[in-house]
Amino acid sequence: MTVQLKNKMSAAAIAITVVDRAAFQALAPQLPAPTRHWLETLGFKGAPDTHALVPGADGKLGQVFAGVAQANAPFALASLPLALPEGVYQLAEAGLVLDPEAAAMSWELGAYRFDIYKKPGSLRAPATLALADSPAAQRGLALATAISATRDLVNTPAEHMGPEELAKAAQLVAKQHGAKFSQIVGDALLKKNFPAVHAVGRAATRAPRLIELNWGSNPKHPLVSIVGKGVCFDTGGLDIKPADGMRQMKKDMGGAANALGLATLIMACKLPVRLQVLIPAVENAIAGNAYRPGDIVPTRKGLQIEIGNTDAEGRVILSDALAYASEGKPELIIDLATLTGAARVALGAQLPALFSKHHDTARDLVDLGLKLDDPLWHMPLWAPYKGGIESTIGDIVNTGKSALAGAINAALFLEYFVPEHQDWLHIDLFAWNDGPRPGRPIGGEAQTIRTLLAYLEQRFTG
Repeated sequence: MTVQLKNKMSAAAIAITVVDRAAFQALAPQLPAPTRHWLETLGFKGAPDTHALVPGADGKLGQVFAGVAQANAPFALASLPLALPEGVYQLAEAGLVLDPEAAAMSWELGAYRFDIYKKPGSLRAPATLALADSPAAQRGLALATAISATRDLVNTPAEHMGPEELAKAAQLVAKQHGAKFSQIVGDALLKKNFPAVHAVGRAATRAPRLIELNWGSNPKHPLVSIVGKGVCFDTGGLDIKPADGMRQMKKDMGGAANALGLATLIMACKLPVRLQVLIPAVENAIAGNAYRPGDIVPTRKGLQIEIGNTDAEGRVILSDALAYASEGKPELIIDLATLTGAARVALGAQLPALFSKHHDTARDLVDLGLKLDDPLWHMPLWAPYKGGIESTIGDIVNTGKSALAGAINAALFLEYFVPEHQDWLHIDLFAWNDGPRPGRPIGGEAQTIRTLLAYLEQRFTG
């Protein structure tokens, strides 16, 4: 941890004065003339994600001024841990008073690096922040820990993050929070009636599986089911992807990683719910027994899927998991999946697509995501497009009749496996940062889990 929660601050720590443009303009006339002139020379004006190092009388670093967009910005301090000289810092009393949750989370995420494969000692250590202990600061660290763990899962190469390793990661989460862990592996999927998961994963040398976590035993608490797409590597199957399309397919289990991240937060915050997490984990590989274009794949629900393209495998494995989740009649099902390139064409890397049966819920989530800087965007379950996924020889086809509305077609496909009156949220996310921002380096990312946690807290504890 690069954030140390303290009951008493140290005089030896270097002070960081946090300001926005307006706060700095008000504070500047009150500063000692040498400090004010130094900041003027550096051109520091309190702009977000800028900072200025101010020397003391002895020539050593005396204090830091840091610019933020606003006091409660979730990534307020994220630009500092890897930019400031190594050492211990604390927030000054002058300037803005930062939200402790944002301070803890942003600093910890600003120090995040996926360095498992780096030579030990090859990277400089991040700076440390001493922060007053409080429930809000503890929550900020919990958020950062869950987000970092989610990123680590997505960033890990597929060689070391196959279905078995993903199951071990889920088992560790279960152990940490007292949840029950189980899995159905290989041909046992057929015996337990998960034929679609088996069909997609059977060609890989690493056995497919259905991973399940259950937490909470109070029957008065509502059941919430979270389903995460766990395609640990996606070649595209027999409809093989081109090289550039396959390069980052280690991240195709990003939905599963985010599901585990969200589950971790729900359990750590002890929400009054019963939680079920389901992860169909497979590798979409190429072999003589791979499922083929034109095949008919049976499902747990009894619907027969015609395979239009083996690269649309995520929705096939999710069909079994969603049908299974629905059998428990939960209060809410949330599925998280790196499902379609069409969603990225429509919304880009930073905006996951949200599909909901209830427009009011979708609007609330969009507003909450914007407030928390953990955004998602509402897209429609447009019923007239269902004709595009009708099959002539099966009940449903896993690809639309054209490239148009690909994300909507995928969501409509999944809707077939959720009962009509079942409350359900489908989130088509990227789970990846394609460009660096403070606290959000290039690579695996947790998307929407802070927003979903806040929504669940409002819904089930408010």
